[in-house]
Amino acid sequence: MLSRTRSHLITFFISLLGVGIAVMSGFMAGANPRLLGLGFAVVPIVAFFFMQFEVAAVGLLVLRSALDPFSFMQVPAAFAIGVSGLTLLYVVVQLITGKRVITEKFWWIFAAWTALQSLWLVLMLWGGLGLDASHLQTSLREWVRIFSWLMVYLLVLQLKDKVYPQVIVSKLFLALIVPSTIALMQIFVPSLLPPIFIGGGDEFGGISVSVSRVNGTLGHPNTFATFLLLFIGLTLWKLNKAKQRWYWLSLLGLLAFFYVSTKALFSIAMLAVFLIVFIAPKLSLPKIIGSILLFIIAIALFASTEFGQQRLASLASTPLFNSDIDISRAVLLSASDGNSFNWRLAQWTFLMQAWEQHPILGYGLATCKQLTVFDAYAHNDYIRALAEGGIIGFASFILLLVALFMRVFHIYWTAPLNSKQRNLSLVLLAILSAIVVGMISENIWSHTTLFFYLWTLISVVGWRWEENNLSSKPAYNQVFSKPISN
Repeated sequence: MLSRTRSHLITFFISLLGVGIAVMSGFMAGANPRLLGLGFAVVPIVAFFFMQFEVAAVGLLVLRSALDPFSFMQVPAAFAIGVSGLTLLYVVVQLITGKRVITEKFWWIFAAWTALQSLWLVLMLWGGLGLDASHLQTSLREWVRIFSWLMVYLLVLQLKDKVYPQVIVSKLFLALIVPSTIALMQIFVPSLLPPIFIGGGDEFGGISVSVSRVNGTLGHPNTFATFLLLFIGLTLWKLNKAKQRWYWLSLLGLLAFFYVSTKALFSIAMLAVFLIVFIAPKLSLPKIIGSILLFIIAIALFASTEFGQQRLASLASTPLFNSDIDISRAVLLSASDGNSFNWRLAQWTFLMQAWEQHPILGYGLATCKQLTVFDAYAHNDYIRALAEGGIIGFASFILLLVALFMRVFHIYWTAPLNSKQRNLSLVLLAILSAIVVGMISENIWSHTTLFFYLWTLISVVGWRWEENNLSSKPAYNQVFSKPISN
């Protein structure tokens, strides 16, 4: 009886899906015939996703790092919606067929937090925020972006007990291939690249800083820097118990070279924080010497360029290092001196002034650009959370970060000593520590690709890492999921 009911539900679901596809096809054909062709491409993609779930899921993870150059075509946004749709479809099919959908406590915390963010969409629609509903599309796009992280987390959880966790982490290194190749070309043969892959500069308050900076495929050098820091951490994790250390040392050197080539000063501070946390639990002479050398090399390479020297020299013209310059004067100077630090002080000052007008609920998701004369991001994620979400939104943002730290620290504390799981959780603690520091002067929360992979790792690190815990051995696992040696 139960089997028959389940069969009816599956039939009903397939029929409903068919009606939906027919309606969408008619809409796309009327709106834009090209969209209809794209819609037909969805069918084989969905079929492959269900027939080769493990391969498809890992493939989607690897693909994300190559998409940002096509933002002008809305490819990353379409990818996020597609991944979310595939994940939800997979979950629905699992539930209908009576199969298990894997979740965990922290995923539910993240889900509750994401649901809470939708409150600001409703409030904006009802006119309960500092900005009206004309900005709803911008806020909705931001919410969908965050929701896609939640879906990536859920998607990776479904690989639990099907694929070894260390194999997933190893496969993530494939995501370096395209960004690294483009970065090398940006440095050595930029003339061979189309305009969408050319590194750019910054713009502060209308003052253009024209300088070539490496961004790989991540759209902006700062975004590439945080992406690289994550993989520097994973490389150190691999290096910890590697048999072929020269391979991982070579990769570490290449990533460090790219890291400095982004010419992002905030990334130097993030690297320092990362190294301190990484070596703190287990101090040893080799680790201390290696970390100091890595940091000195990064500083030396950064200071060896004209741009790096200018950025370091500009610190002397900020209130932080010059007692003769107060914040009000720095704000005035920011209009003409091209100093990114003074520009940030001005941006933060204007955002705080705007927040004071709507202190409880703020202005809505992703509205910082509309709150100051600069039409720019906050360059401080804590002030961004305060201005956009008010006191309530800021408190929820801090609570999410605290919960995330507690989750990873619990895994670190309970994992076996010297295990791969414990070492990976330490890397993640170091990355998170660097992120919360970087958030003081950068838009880390807007670095979509970084969090795409970070949530993947947060999902994987909490699994059972014993190699005898796979509940099934499909053909995919026999080929792709065998434990591999470092």
